[in-house]
Amino acid sequence: DVAIGDRESGAVLTPHYYRGEYWVAGNPGARYAIEIHNKLGERLLAVTSVDGVNVVSGTTAGWDQTGYVFTSGDRYQITGWRKSDAEIAAFTFTASPNSYAERTGRPANVGVIGVALFRERPPLPVYTSPSIGPREEDRSRYEGRLKDEAAVSAQSRQSMDKAAAAGAANSAPALDARVAQAVPAPKLGTGHGAREYSYVNHTEFERMQTQPNEVIRIRYDSLDNLFAMGI
Repeated sequence: DVAIGDRESGAVLTPHYYRGEYWVAGNPGARYAIEIHNKLGERLLAVTSVDGVNVVSGTTAGWDQTGYVFTSGDRYQITGWRKSDAEIAAFTFTASPNSYAERTGRPANVGVIGVALFRERPPLPVYTSPSIGPREEDRSRYEGRLKDEAAVSAQSRQSMDKAAAAGAANSAPALDARVAQAVPAPKLGTGHGAREYSYVNHTEFERMQTQPNEVIRIRYDSLDNLFAMGI
């Protein structure tokens, strides 16, 4: 689940479906959050962008970039552009010319929040090679200490053969960008707001495939503009 929340009022912004896309109305000047809830029984990677800018790295958004990893059942609010492992700059609804994307020369996707979700590559089944015991003629020749050493050696080989790897592939749907051409350009963007404390840790994550398993795209604008568009 992905929801957009107004941090000033605590309200979840109601999504409105219009011409194949979901829209929410933002209040200029208000801070907001992107809340993601992982309902699957596995870890997910959420590569998230606002106005076409990756919220973790600050680079122009792409599916192969870094993101947030959610364990099963995790719910987390992304509240700003990450500046370090301990600090973010808050997401703030603002006039499009004052948005972080436009001020850094990247206006193409102002007014768009995107979340590309990737499932984790599962480990391969553990393979254990068959144990090889001593031949019959060896048993007749070797007794005592040599026999014990052979048994210990066989146990060591069994322990060393247990390992895991990864591998699986799947296919996922892609976005249909043609719908966006019928919608007027939004006049509300996301500003680079005040610094806030927000702590994260690092982890490893291997994607099941290069393309997202799911893409969630939400557009936003002011209430007046949505009303004028007939939303």
